[in-house]
Amino acid sequence: MKAHIAILPGDGIGPEVTTEAVRCLRAIATRFGHAFDMTEAPVGAAAMEAGLSPLPKATLQLAMACDAVLFGAIGSPRFNDPSATKRPEQAILGLRRALGLYANLRPVKPFASLMHASPLRAELLENVDFVVVRELTGGIYFGRRQREKDFAIDECRYSVAEIERITRIAGRLARARRRKVTSVDKANVLETSRLWRQVVTRVMAEEFSDVQLEHQLVDSVAMLLLTRAATFDVILTENLFGDILSDEAAALAGSLGLLPSASLGEGTQGLYEPIHGSAPDIAGQGVANPYGAIASVAMLLRHSLLLSSEAAALEAALAAAISADSLTRDIARSGVAGISTRAAGDAVLRRLG
Repeated sequence: MKAHIAILPGDGIGPEVTTEAVRCLRAIATRFGHAFDMTEAPVGAAAMEAGLSPLPKATLQLAMACDAVLFGAIGSPRFNDPSATKRPEQAILGLRRALGLYANLRPVKPFASLMHASPLRAELLENVDFVVVRELTGGIYFGRRQREKDFAIDECRYSVAEIERITRIAGRLARARRRKVTSVDKANVLETSRLWRQVVTRVMAEEFSDVQLEHQLVDSVAMLLLTRAATFDVILTENLFGDILSDEAAALAGSLGLLPSASLGEGTQGLYEPIHGSAPDIAGQGVANPYGAIASVAMLLRHSLLLSSEAAALEAALAAAISADSLTRDIARSGVAGISTRAAGDAVLRRLG
Protein backbone atom coordinates (compact mmCIF):
# COMPACT_ATOMS: atom_id res chain seq x y z
CA MET A 1 0.00 0.00 0.00
CA LYS A 2 0.96 3.67 -0.33
CA ALA A 3 0.81 6.03 2.59
CA HIS A 4 1.99 9.55 3.39
CA ILE A 5 3.29 10.03 6.93
CA ALA A 6 4.25 13.33 8.55
CA ILE A 7 7.38 13.11 10.71
CA LEU A 8 7.51 15.76 13.44
CA PRO A 9 10.61 15.02 15.57
CA GLY A 10 10.19 18.05 17.81
CA ASP A 11 12.57 18.82 20.65
CA GLY A 12 15.14 17.32 23.01
CA ILE A 13 15.41 13.57 22.50
CA GLY A 14 12.50 13.66 20.04
CA PRO A 15 14.72 13.66 16.93
CA GLU A 16 16.88 10.83 18.31
CA VAL A 17 14.05 8.42 19.07
CA THR A 18 12.11 9.40 15.95
CA THR A 19 15.11 8.54 13.79
CA GLU A 20 14.99 4.95 15.05
CA ALA A 21 11.22 4.78 14.63
CA VAL A 22 11.52 5.96 11.02
CA ARG A 23 14.18 3.32 10.36
CA CYS A 24 11.69 0.71 11.53
CA LEU A 25 8.97 2.16 9.32
CA ARG A 26 11.26 1.91 6.31
CA ALA A 27 12.17 -1.66 7.20
CA ILE A 28 8.50 -2.62 7.43
CA ALA A 29 7.85 -1.00 4.05
CA THR A 30 10.71 -2.99 2.48
CA ARG A 31 9.78 -6.30 4.09
CA PHE A 32 6.08 -6.12 3.23
CA GLY A 33 6.24 -4.27 -0.09
CA HIS A 34 4.71 -0.93 0.94
CA ALA A 35 5.51 2.60 -0.18
CA PHE A 36 5.67 5.02 2.75
CA ASP A 37 6.28 8.63 1.76
CA MET A 38 7.64 10.38 4.85
CA THR A 39 7.92 14.17 5.08
CA GLU A 40 9.62 15.88 8.03
CA ALA A 41 8.63 19.27 9.42
CA PRO A 42 9.54 21.46 12.44
CA VAL A 43 7.32 21.81 15.49
CA GLY A 44 7.56 23.11 19.06
CA ALA A 45 10.78 24.70 20.32
CA ALA A 46 12.61 23.58 17.18
CA ALA A 47 10.22 25.69 15.11
CA MET A 48 10.42 28.63 17.52
CA GLU A 49 14.21 28.60 17.37
CA ALA A 50 13.89 28.93 13.60
CA GLY A 51 11.78 32.06 14.05
CA LEU A 52 8.45 30.31 13.47
CA SER A 53 5.39 29.72 15.62
CA PRO A 54 5.24 26.53 17.75
CA LEU A 55 2.94 25.04 15.11
CA PRO A 56 3.89 26.57 11.75
CA LYS A 57 1.16 26.78 9.14
CA ALA A 58 3.11 24.54 6.75
CA THR A 59 3.55 21.89 9.44
CA LEU A 60 -0.16 21.92 10.24
CA GLN A 61 -1.07 21.69 6.55
CA LEU A 62 1.29 18.73 6.16
CA ALA A 63 -0.22 16.95 9.15
CA MET A 64 -3.76 17.48 7.90
CA ALA A 65 -2.88 16.11 4.45
CA CYS A 66 -1.17 12.94 5.71
CA ASP A 67 -2.51 9.51 6.61
CA ALA A 68 -0.75 9.64 9.98
CA VAL A 69 1.61 11.75 12.06
CA LEU A 70 4.65 10.37 13.89
CA PHE A 71 5.58 12.78 16.68
CA GLY A 72 8.73 12.84 18.80
CA ALA A 73 8.61 15.05 21.87
CA ILE A 74 8.09 18.69 22.71
CA GLY A 75 9.44 21.27 25.15
CA SER A 76 12.63 23.15 25.94
CA PRO A 77 14.01 24.92 29.04
CA ARG A 78 14.63 27.94 26.83
CA PHE A 79 10.90 28.56 26.66
CA ASN A 80 9.86 27.79 30.24
CA ASP A 81 9.19 31.39 31.30
CA PRO A 82 5.79 31.26 33.10
CA SER A 83 4.91 34.69 31.70
CA ALA A 84 5.50 33.68 28.08
CA THR A 85 2.46 33.78 25.81
CA LYS A 86 4.03 31.50 23.22
CA ARG A 87 5.15 28.05 24.34
CA PRO A 88 6.29 24.88 22.51
CA GLU A 89 3.49 22.81 24.08
CA GLN A 90 0.91 24.86 22.19
CA ALA A 91 1.87 22.87 19.10
CA ILE A 92 0.62 19.51 20.32
CA LEU A 93 -2.62 21.02 21.63
CA GLY A 94 -3.12 22.75 18.29
CA LEU A 95 -2.52 19.54 16.36
CA ARG A 96 -5.03 17.62 18.46
CA ARG A 97 -7.68 20.26 17.96
CA ALA A 98 -7.07 20.80 14.23
CA LEU A 99 -7.01 17.07 13.45
CA GLY A 100 -10.00 16.29 15.66
CA LEU A 101 -8.01 13.81 17.75
CA TYR A 102 -10.14 13.45 20.84
CA ALA A 103 -9.11 9.97 22.07
CA ASN A 104 -5.69 9.07 23.38
CA LEU A 105 -4.87 5.38 23.85
CA ARG A 106 -1.97 4.44 26.10
CA PRO A 107 -1.44 0.67 26.51
CA VAL A 108 0.46 -0.59 29.55
CA LYS A 109 1.77 -4.16 29.54
CA PRO A 110 5.11 -4.75 31.32
CA PHE A 111 7.65 -6.99 29.63
CA ALA A 112 8.38 -10.11 31.65
CA SER A 113 12.12 -9.62 31.14
CA LEU A 114 11.99 -6.07 32.53
CA MET A 115 10.56 -6.75 35.97
CA HIS A 116 13.87 -5.54 37.39
CA ALA A 117 13.33 -2.08 35.89
CA SER A 118 10.14 -1.35 37.80
CA PRO A 119 10.24 -0.03 41.38
CA LEU A 120 7.32 -2.34 42.17
CA ARG A 121 7.67 -5.94 43.33
CA ALA A 122 7.38 -8.53 40.59
CA GLU A 123 4.19 -10.05 42.02
CA LEU A 124 2.42 -6.69 41.61
CA LEU A 125 3.24 -6.71 37.90
CA GLU A 126 1.91 -10.16 37.08
CA ASN A 127 -0.92 -10.14 34.51
CA VAL A 128 -0.89 -6.33 34.20
CA ASP A 129 -2.38 -5.46 30.79
CA PHE A 130 -4.59 -2.39 30.47
CA VAL A 131 -5.21 0.63 28.25
CA VAL A 132 -5.79 4.18 29.41
CA VAL A 133 -8.39 5.91 27.21
CA ARG A 134 -7.93 9.62 27.79
CA GLU A 135 -10.25 12.32 26.45
CA LEU A 136 -7.91 14.65 24.60
CA THR A 137 -9.57 17.84 23.39
CA GLY A 138 -11.73 18.96 26.32
CA GLY A 139 -11.32 19.72 29.99
CA ILE A 140 -8.98 22.13 31.65
CA TYR A 141 -6.35 22.04 28.89
CA PHE A 142 -8.78 23.58 26.42
CA GLY A 143 -10.96 25.71 28.69
CA ARG A 144 -11.01 29.49 29.05
CA ARG A 145 -7.81 30.92 30.51
CA GLN A 146 -7.18 34.20 32.26
CA ARG A 147 -4.06 35.56 33.91
CA GLU A 148 -4.09 38.68 36.06
CA LYS A 149 -1.58 40.11 38.51
CA ASP A 150 -3.23 38.60 41.57
CA PHE A 151 -5.00 35.52 40.19
CA ALA A 152 -5.29 33.11 37.29
CA ILE A 153 -8.15 31.00 35.90
CA ASP A 154 -8.12 27.70 34.03
CA GLU A 155 -11.65 26.58 33.23
CA CYS A 156 -12.52 22.88 33.14
CA ARG A 157 -15.43 22.35 30.78
CA TYR A 158 -17.01 19.23 29.29
CA SER A 159 -20.05 18.74 27.09
CA VAL A 160 -22.32 15.71 26.97
CA ALA A 161 -21.28 15.03 23.38
CA GLU A 162 -17.58 15.00 24.27
CA ILE A 163 -18.15 12.50 27.05
CA GLU A 164 -20.40 10.31 24.91
CA ARG A 165 -17.90 9.90 22.10
CA ILE A 166 -14.93 9.03 24.32
CA THR A 167 -17.10 6.56 26.25
CA ARG A 168 -17.91 4.79 22.98
CA ILE A 169 -14.20 4.48 22.20
CA ALA A 170 -13.62 2.86 25.60
CA GLY A 171 -16.63 0.59 25.26
CA ARG A 172 -15.62 -0.70 21.83
CA LEU A 173 -12.06 -1.26 23.00
CA ALA A 174 -13.18 -3.13 26.12
CA ARG A 175 -15.50 -5.30 24.05
CA ALA A 176 -12.45 -6.49 22.09
CA ARG A 177 -10.48 -7.12 25.29
CA ARG A 178 -11.73 -8.36 28.68
CA ARG A 179 -15.01 -6.40 28.75
CA LYS A 180 -14.36 -4.13 31.69
CA VAL A 181 -14.27 -0.32 31.84
CA THR A 182 -13.13 1.64 34.88
CA SER A 183 -14.32 5.23 34.58
CA VAL A 184 -12.21 7.66 36.58
CA ASP A 185 -13.48 10.99 37.88
CA LYS A 186 -13.66 13.24 40.96
CA ALA A 187 -17.45 13.20 41.29
CA ASN A 188 -17.34 13.85 45.01
CA VAL A 189 -16.02 17.36 44.31
CA LEU A 190 -16.32 18.47 40.66
CA GLU A 191 -19.44 19.25 38.62
CA THR A 192 -17.70 18.19 35.42
CA SER A 193 -17.01 14.82 37.04
CA ARG A 194 -20.64 14.43 38.10
CA LEU A 195 -21.69 15.05 34.50
CA TRP A 196 -18.96 12.66 33.35
CA ARG A 197 -20.19 9.87 35.63
CA GLN A 198 -23.83 10.38 34.63
CA VAL A 199 -23.14 10.32 30.89
CA VAL A 200 -20.72 7.38 31.05
CA THR A 201 -23.25 5.36 33.04
CA ARG A 202 -26.01 6.04 30.51
CA VAL A 203 -23.95 5.33 27.39
CA MET A 204 -22.51 2.12 28.79
CA ALA A 205 -25.96 0.88 29.86
CA GLU A 206 -27.60 1.73 26.53
CA GLU A 207 -24.83 0.65 24.14
CA PHE A 208 -22.42 -1.63 26.03
CA SER A 209 -24.51 -3.59 28.48
CA ASP A 210 -22.22 -6.59 27.86
CA VAL A 211 -19.27 -4.65 29.32
CA GLN A 212 -18.75 -4.34 33.08
CA LEU A 213 -18.57 -0.74 34.27
CA GLU A 214 -17.12 0.52 37.52
CA HIS A 215 -16.55 4.08 38.74
CA GLN A 216 -13.48 5.09 40.72
CA LEU A 217 -12.24 8.40 42.08
CA VAL A 218 -8.95 9.53 40.59
CA ASP A 219 -7.08 9.54 43.90
CA SER A 220 -8.17 5.96 44.51
CA VAL A 221 -6.99 4.86 41.06
CA ALA A 222 -3.64 6.56 41.63
CA MET A 223 -3.15 4.19 44.56
CA LEU A 224 -4.63 1.11 42.91
CA LEU A 225 -2.31 1.42 39.91
CA LEU A 226 0.55 0.69 42.28
CA THR A 227 -1.17 -1.98 44.38
CA ARG A 228 -3.48 -4.01 42.10
CA ALA A 229 -3.04 -2.80 38.54
CA ALA A 230 -3.85 -6.25 37.16
CA THR A 231 -7.54 -5.66 37.95
CA PHE A 232 -7.80 -2.95 35.27
CA ASP A 233 -8.69 -3.56 31.63
CA VAL A 234 -9.75 -0.23 30.09
CA ILE A 235 -9.36 2.93 32.15
CA LEU A 236 -11.55 5.75 30.86
CA THR A 237 -10.92 9.28 32.05
CA GLU A 238 -10.79 12.96 31.23
CA ASN A 239 -7.86 14.97 29.91
CA LEU A 240 -5.95 16.06 33.01
CA PHE A 241 -6.51 12.87 35.01
CA GLY A 242 -5.51 10.73 32.03
CA ASP A 243 -2.32 12.67 31.49
CA ILE A 244 -1.21 12.15 35.08
CA LEU A 245 -2.36 8.55 35.56
CA SER A 246 -0.81 7.25 32.34
CA ASP A 247 2.55 8.74 33.28
CA GLU A 248 2.26 7.13 36.71
CA ALA A 249 1.55 3.83 34.97
CA ALA A 250 4.97 4.03 33.34
CA ALA A 251 6.37 2.91 36.69
CA LEU A 252 4.75 -0.46 36.05
CA ALA A 253 6.55 -0.89 32.74
CA GLY A 254 9.81 0.37 34.20
CA SER A 255 10.38 3.54 32.18
CA LEU A 256 8.55 6.36 30.42
CA GLY A 257 10.73 5.48 27.45
CA LEU A 258 8.86 2.21 26.87
CA LEU A 259 5.28 3.37 26.46
CA PRO A 260 3.62 4.38 23.17
CA SER A 261 0.42 6.28 22.51
CA ALA A 262 -2.09 6.85 19.74
CA SER A 263 -4.29 9.94 19.40
CA LEU A 264 -7.34 9.20 17.27
CA GLY A 265 -10.52 10.82 15.99
CA GLU A 266 -13.45 9.71 13.88
CA GLY A 267 -11.46 8.39 10.90
CA THR A 268 -8.23 6.46 10.55
CA GLN A 269 -5.90 9.45 10.70
CA GLY A 270 -3.98 9.62 13.95
CA LEU A 271 -0.99 11.06 15.75
CA TYR A 272 1.48 8.65 17.35
CA GLU A 273 4.11 9.47 19.97
CA PRO A 274 5.98 7.96 22.90
CA ILE A 275 4.59 9.27 26.18
CA HIS A 276 7.94 10.55 27.46
CA GLY A 277 8.86 14.20 27.24
CA SER A 278 11.76 15.93 25.53
CA ALA A 279 14.23 15.03 28.36
CA PRO A 280 16.62 17.94 27.65
CA ASP A 281 19.04 16.65 30.31
CA ILE A 282 20.02 13.71 28.10
CA ALA A 283 19.36 15.18 24.65
CA GLY A 284 22.20 14.73 22.19
CA GLN A 285 23.96 12.06 24.25
CA GLY A 286 22.66 9.09 22.23
CA VAL A 287 21.32 7.30 25.31
CA ALA A 288 17.56 7.89 24.97
CA ASN A 289 15.25 4.88 24.87
CA PRO A 290 13.64 4.61 21.39
CA TYR A 291 11.36 1.68 22.25
CA GLY A 292 8.32 3.83 23.05
CA ALA A 293 8.69 5.59 19.70
CA ILE A 294 9.08 2.25 17.88
CA ALA A 295 6.02 0.85 19.67
CA SER A 296 4.16 3.98 18.57
CA VAL A 297 4.99 3.04 14.98
CA ALA A 298 3.32 -0.32 15.58
CA MET A 299 0.19 1.52 16.74
CA LEU A 300 0.38 3.72 13.63
CA LEU A 301 0.52 0.65 11.41
CA ARG A 302 -2.44 -0.93 13.21
CA HIS A 303 -4.80 2.01 13.67
CA SER A 304 -4.12 4.38 10.76
CA LEU A 305 -2.79 2.13 8.01
CA LEU A 306 -4.82 -0.94 9.07
CA LEU A 307 -1.75 -3.17 8.73
CA SER A 308 -2.21 -5.51 11.68
CA SER A 309 0.27 -8.17 10.52
CA GLU A 310 2.97 -5.56 10.05
CA ALA A 311 2.22 -4.09 13.47
CA ALA A 312 2.46 -7.53 15.06
CA ALA A 313 5.79 -8.19 13.32
CA LEU A 314 7.26 -4.95 14.66
CA GLU A 315 5.95 -5.63 18.17
CA ALA A 316 7.46 -9.12 18.08
CA ALA A 317 10.82 -7.74 16.97
CA LEU A 318 10.72 -5.15 19.75
CA ALA A 319 9.83 -7.75 22.37
CA ALA A 320 12.62 -10.03 21.13
CA ALA A 321 15.18 -7.22 21.35
CA ILE A 322 14.17 -6.48 24.93
CA SER A 323 14.18 -10.17 25.87
CA ALA A 324 17.74 -10.40 24.52
CA ASP A 325 18.79 -7.66 26.97
CA SER A 326 19.24 -4.98 24.33
CA LEU A 327 18.52 -2.36 26.95
CA THR A 328 19.20 1.36 27.14
CA ARG A 329 20.45 2.73 30.43
CA ASP A 330 17.00 3.63 31.81
CA ILE A 331 16.01 -0.05 31.81
CA ALA A 332 19.41 -1.77 32.03
CA ARG A 333 20.21 -4.04 34.95
CA SER A 334 22.09 -2.64 37.91
CA GLY A 335 25.76 -2.19 37.11
CA VAL A 336 25.21 -2.35 33.34
CA ALA A 337 25.85 0.80 31.31
CA GLY A 338 23.15 0.19 28.73
CA ILE A 339 23.28 0.43 24.95
CA SER A 340 22.91 3.51 22.78
CA THR A 341 19.74 4.74 21.10
CA ARG A 342 21.11 3.63 17.74
CA ALA A 343 22.07 0.19 19.04
CA ALA A 344 18.55 -0.30 20.39
CA GLY A 345 17.14 0.53 16.97
CA ASP A 346 19.62 -1.89 15.40
CA ALA A 347 18.48 -4.63 17.79
CA VAL A 348 14.89 -4.29 16.59
CA LEU A 349 15.85 -4.07 12.91
CA ARG A 350 17.91 -7.27 13.10
CA ARG A 351 14.83 -9.12 14.28
CA LEU A 352 12.61 -7.68 11.58
CA GLY A 353 14.61 -9.55 8.98
